[in-house]
Amino acid sequence: MRCPQRRRIANQRLTCVQGDTCCACRPYASTVPAPRVSPPLPVIDLHCHLLPGLDDGAADLADAVAMGRQAAAAGITHICATPHIRHDHDVKIYELPDHMALVADALRADGCPVQILPGGEVAETIVEHLTDDELHAVSLGAAGHWILLEPAPGPLTDSLDATVRRLERRGFRSLVAHPERHLSHDLVDRLVTLVQDGALVQVTAATMAEHPASVGMRLLAEAGVVHVLGSDAHSARAGRPVDLSMALDLLADVATTSGHLDWIVHDAPAAIVAGHDVDPPFGARRHAT
Repeated sequence: MRCPQRRRIANQRLTCVQGDTCCACRPYASTVPAPRVSPPLPVIDLHCHLLPGLDDGAADLADAVAMGRQAAAAGITHICATPHIRHDHDVKIYELPDHMALVADALRADGCPVQILPGGEVAETIVEHLTDDELHAVSLGAAGHWILLEPAPGPLTDSLDATVRRLERRGFRSLVAHPERHLSHDLVDRLVTLVQDGALVQVTAATMAEHPASVGMRLLAEAGVVHVLGSDAHSARAGRPVDLSMALDLLADVATTSGHLDWIVHDAPAAIVAGHDVDPPFGARRHAT
């Protein structure tokens, strides 16, 4: 059967004005390739206290769903649920998959497209009390490689560097959280040492837009010790939102990071949750003395 409506286009191929709805032309449909549409790049919040009732994060399931909506509105596609793993929070690691499934089901029922990934914010002070299996379970993406590491309160000390090295010997790399809590005269030099030992640094996005913390965060970005972002959001009802975008203006204005925003926002987080090794495209520099 020949279609009377098929027309020759540019003397190269035949097409029909009715498209694939024409019965006679349907067998030819597969010969005309559909245009490829690239999926959007993932935007992963690597640090968020989304799971309700476990620590000081989401108050209840409704709050967790509202956080998911916040994330979606901010262009975030994935959230690592990172409850505190430390002595003052009774988080049972073996129960985390059930909590994640509960939130994921609620987000789907709400029509929220954000996906939830495993993780945990592991305190420096508890690392030696966790087994390798427990560390694997709370690694980012549960890929068994990157640990979101919360330094002990106060200025950074040699104990954090020792913890990073011990984790490395156990097969894990460290993503050091909350540098904004440890601003001191030697913070840059200590972070450079940690990076040389294989760690990366995750900055809370909101602090890059909040004075006076943003002043210190700019110094860290200029020194090449800002690698990835996290919201560290705890609730949709108060505090920091589930949003990373407020950090981008500062990072775009810093020569060290301005040419690497895609790596900071997309490439490095995706590699981290996949359990891949990640090496920054820019160097870390100590303060001049």
